[in-house]
Amino acid sequence: MPEQPNDPELAIAGTGMGGPMDLATSEAATLDKTPGPDGGGPQDRPRSLWSDAWRDLRRNPVFIISALVILFLVVISIWPSLIASGNPLKCNLSKAQEGSQPGHPFGYDGQGCDVYTRTVYGARTSVTVGVLATLGVSLLGSVLGGLAGFFSGVWDSVLSRITDIFFAIPVVLGGLVLLSVVTSNTVWPVIGFMVLLGWPQISRIARGSVITAKQNDYVQAARALGASNSRLLLRHIAPNAVAPVIVVATIALGTYISLEATLSYLGVGLKPPTVSWGIDISSASTYVRNAPHALLWPSGALAITVLAFIMLGDAVRDALDPKLR
Repeated sequence: MPEQPNDPELAIAGTGMGGPMDLATSEAATLDKTPGPDGGGPQDRPRSLWSDAWRDLRRNPVFIISALVILFLVVISIWPSLIASGNPLKCNLSKAQEGSQPGHPFGYDGQGCDVYTRTVYGARTSVTVGVLATLGVSLLGSVLGGLAGFFSGVWDSVLSRITDIFFAIPVVLGGLVLLSVVTSNTVWPVIGFMVLLGWPQISRIARGSVITAKQNDYVQAARALGASNSRLLLRHIAPNAVAPVIVVATIALGTYISLEATLSYLGVGLKPPTVSWGIDISSASTYVRNAPHALLWPSGALAITVLAFIMLGDAVRDALDPKLR
């Protein structure tokens, strides 16, 4: 038999004629050392859905712009005095409906209140209602829909019929009826109404996502190994079924902000002296011909806020949808 070379390099070079396994091993080793597209790791390193989504979102200008707008809204909602030093409830009737002046760039409304200050402070109420309503709707709808999709049977049938009943209730008409009997002038009745009528949509999404996820092989394997229902639902199904819920909730947040303004405009939502975009829009609509600026600025702030959340939801949906990769 021919003597084997002692030099490792010669041994690798000679595998072209008699050592395909060594050649495959060397190629695999070379591939393992090749940096990935981000320059941080090997190309064959597995990536999760969330890491891929975050990588796509960082490169999406729509996500960046909408995220910056939302971040600005959150900041001024928490600390409105950073950009508005006045008092939104301090009014001067002698300046009612006057236009822009030094120190008051948005002019005055029909009561002589500074429109700029009220627009800034109105962001706190609208963002608070939108965020809390979205959290409540997402939590309630995800729990009910997830349990219905996981256990199926009678539980699923009963929940589906209840969901159909709530879908048949017109949202605005339901708000006019339910909130007209509420005397509390806080955000909680409005948030409770949104959660009451908003959970069926999230429930349907969560139910379908859980039904799809529980049919995967890894869930069946975990069940065969003796995993309990709670472990299957919390450790294996929920993390892989939550993406559609996040997408729908992000888009719905802007809708809830718009709904709060609509209910306040109709007089059944928030009421003065609460500072809200919907209240200011409702008040300014009566004298829009004489002072259009009082209607323009809160309406524009509301439109930009809703658009920012819808754009954010669209970007998250594109990043989390595997069919778009």
